[in-house]
Amino acid sequence: MTDEVGRDPARDPQDLERLLISRQWVGDVDGMAALFEPDAVIDSGEGQLTRGRDAIRALFAEITATGRKFVAGNQSPAVINRDLALTSTRLPDGSVTAEVARRQGDGTWLWVIDRFSIT
Repeated sequence: MTDEVGRDPARDPQDLERLLISRQWVGDVDGMAALFEPDAVIDSGEGQLTRGRDAIRALFAEITATGRKFVAGNQSPAVINRDLALTSTRLPDGSVTAEVARRQGDGTWLWVIDRFSIT
């Protein structure tokens, strides 16, 4: 199953990071935002939270416009409890991300909370 524009969904919470990076590298900002629930929140470490998919899309559009590219890191195994999952990744610069994903009614996963760096 793919979404309305042919994007693969996250069938496992650990798919989310890979999908986010691959979508950013091709400039698919809408696809990046689609990996988040409509009321999701991002803490990008700049003193304020980004709330809601429209604001998340705008944040990713700004980041992508700078030419900055996300890179894969060392992803820890997801901790899953029923329909919630905690994911985290140690990035090449040493920072560690933390995210909470929720299983959707169709069995796919979307992020609910994303914290760019916990270190």
